[in-house]
Amino acid sequence: MNQIQMTVGLGAAAAAAATEHDARVDLAAAFRLAAHYGWDDLLATHMSVRVPGEETFLINPFGLMFEEVTASSLVKVDLEGNILSNTRHAVNAAGFTIHSAIHEGRPEVGCVIHLHTEAGIAVSGLEEGLLPLNQSSMLIRTEVAYHDYEGVAIDLGERERLQRDLGDHGMMILRNHGTLTVGSTVAAAFTRMFSLERACRLQCATLAQGRKINQPSTEALDQTALLALNFRKEGNTALTWAALRRKLDRITTDYQN
Repeated sequence: MNQIQMTVGLGAAAAAAATEHDARVDLAAAFRLAAHYGWDDLLATHMSVRVPGEETFLINPFGLMFEEVTASSLVKVDLEGNILSNTRHAVNAAGFTIHSAIHEGRPEVGCVIHLHTEAGIAVSGLEEGLLPLNQSSMLIRTEVAYHDYEGVAIDLGERERLQRDLGDHGMMILRNHGTLTVGSTVAAAFTRMFSLERACRLQCATLAQGRKINQPSTEALDQTALLALNFRKEGNTALTWAALRRKLDRITTDYQN
């Protein structure tokens, strides 16, 4: 790897981006929306999108906050860690480890999102992980995988274990660390993260009440799991992402630069 810096600490439709420019604009929009929802962690955490037709991906430059990311500032990296952009920025070493692992191991994945939200980290520290306490968590619980904490993800050897633990799931809780979602598009990965983050926040709020928990029946859990198969159809994802992009464009459009 060259120029990888260590730190402790992606069209409005849901169709796969047709060009690198489309991928850049979609990913930049995701960063701004994440900042809008309060999902950022200063300079930490990262999102990436596969460059169409290439064995490369775009990731946020280390040193910029989510609210500063633009389409042109995203850094192109290959799976060996070589920076291919003309940029003064490095990329987060742990970010490279995590994102290169997923892009290498899951060729159908277009976008990877990894966050350190308060609710996500809180749930990641519980032995039982995400609990079926509400409809939000019930709808996604069969999509969630788990990866044990190994320290800050700067050991490239961890990539094989990240790939193994994620398997064919769309979401993963990194124990004692945070959350991760993937999707064929930025839209799919972002809407999955919205669902996972909401489920984690609701779990924290429920457990904080310190009252007896109402447990849904096995039949209700099974029925909801079946309905979840249709929950994230591409048409629904496209509608949601288009609405999110309209929301963002009412706030700012400079992410497209």
